[in-house]
Amino acid sequence: MRVESTPMNGAESLVRTLVANEVTVCFTNPGTSEMHFVAALDKVEGMRSVLGLFEGVVSGAADGYYRMADKPASTLLHLGPGLGNGLANLHNARKARSGIVNIVGDHATYHRRCNAPLTSDIEGVAATVSDWVRTSPDSASIAQDGAAAITAARTAPGQIATLILPADTAWGAAGAVAHAAAPPPRRNVSDEVVEASAHALKRGARCALLLGGIGVREKALELAGRIAAKTDCQLLSEYNHARIQRGAGRVETTRIPYSVDAAVALLDGVDELILVGAVEPVAFFAYPGKPSLLSSERCKITQLAAPEEDIVSALEALAERLGAGHLAPTHVAQRPAVALQSGPTTAQGIAAVLAALLPEHAIVVDESVSTGRGFNAPTAGAQPHDWLNIVGGAIGFGLPTAVGAAIACPDRKVIALEGDGSAMYTLQALWTMARESLSVVVLIFANRSYQILRGELSGVGAGTPGRKANDMLTIDRPDLDWVGLARGMGVEASRAQDLDALAGQFRRALACEGPYLLEVVL
Repeated sequence: MRVESTPMNGAESLVRTLVANEVTVCFTNPGTSEMHFVAALDKVEGMRSVLGLFEGVVSGAADGYYRMADKPASTLLHLGPGLGNGLANLHNARKARSGIVNIVGDHATYHRRCNAPLTSDIEGVAATVSDWVRTSPDSASIAQDGAAAITAARTAPGQIATLILPADTAWGAAGAVAHAAAPPPRRNVSDEVVEASAHALKRGARCALLLGGIGVREKALELAGRIAAKTDCQLLSEYNHARIQRGAGRVETTRIPYSVDAAVALLDGVDELILVGAVEPVAFFAYPGKPSLLSSERCKITQLAAPEEDIVSALEALAERLGAGHLAPTHVAQRPAVALQSGPTTAQGIAAVLAALLPEHAIVVDESVSTGRGFNAPTAGAQPHDWLNIVGGAIGFGLPTAVGAAIACPDRKVIALEGDGSAMYTLQALWTMARESLSVVVLIFANRSYQILRGELSGVGAGTPGRKANDMLTIDRPDLDWVGLARGMGVEASRAQDLDALAGQFRRALACEGPYLLEVVL
């Protein structure tokens, strides 16, 4: 770690360290203990500061930024309660293996013993969603600690690093800018592991590659397609993807369904399952009388590459071992002629609109929950695009993640697919989209309910909902006015009552330079 000296306070040394190490975006929701960091943001060139009106917007935006930029952003959060408010989307980010540098302010070191109202166990809170946690003891240490946090966040496959900054550490004298050590490279898989996977594929049993992590990026998918051309194996992918590259001309996978029954039925046809950046498939929840592990008991599971290992090199080695390295890949998605439908808005009709109108290189952020369960197959042949799913399952992910993705890729259109219930968790992200003039189109699927929970109520055998149960599953009386909510935060908006209106207004939204919200009434 290299250190450069110049007179400054601790907060400025930290901001300069972040910028020197290419952490150049800070998603912020500061308070009193972070004011010296805020002042340092004014002094230091090269850092883009983006305000979120709720910490869940801040943490979700940092997740979306990493997924598209493949490098960490920083957050700025206010003490333990501020960190706690961002916890759900930090959970999602950790499950997605996103790298984030959290900066969390704390009381001055000498003030902690006074047990002031905002005093809390910040390290304890941070540990639940972080891979690396440290409290800087003094202003002279903060730059080196910041550099260590950056190295941790960059460590494959991506980690959450939380650095706690006591107020006197921020305002005290410092004189250093630190340069982060390079993270360790992804580990190569052994020849024995490659041989075991090749042997499984050549046994003649019904075999599938289960792809996850960067195994669903374009290069890895192409290699998997070559292996499938040689061995006739199935290509499966996990239900939740941090980022999958898909569309016409790219190798297509079959996504393991959310439904336990459908997933079990799919995997019942697999006797050999090879994990490539993925983990053994499990049910999202426990259901009475249904299995937690989704593959059959007779299925043999072989791991080619763990999420933190060099997945692309492992697939290259496997393709060469099988003599598939120069074959044309199979399972390549084709661009079909898509007929737009008319009439009431249905999930099938919405999928057709997306398949036909998604612009090339769009980024789709998907928190469509129940409405979007069937979008995968109909959109496989859309224009080439990236699709980001909620991985950790904590709702309120979609709008903030769209903010981060748009800041990471300002030249690409971002389309956020949102349920109305989940959008209410972090609707403050609309304000950030407007303030930053982000190129985001938000589709709100307004079914006036937590529709997914109706299926879950039946799935766990809890019976038929009565009046009180129904009141906990619906979000009507009054209906949410998403057009009014969006316009109140500076976002242009309209409402589509049928599929014809949806297609026309979606085209209009795509033509807008700034954010646009389209309420799709179901």
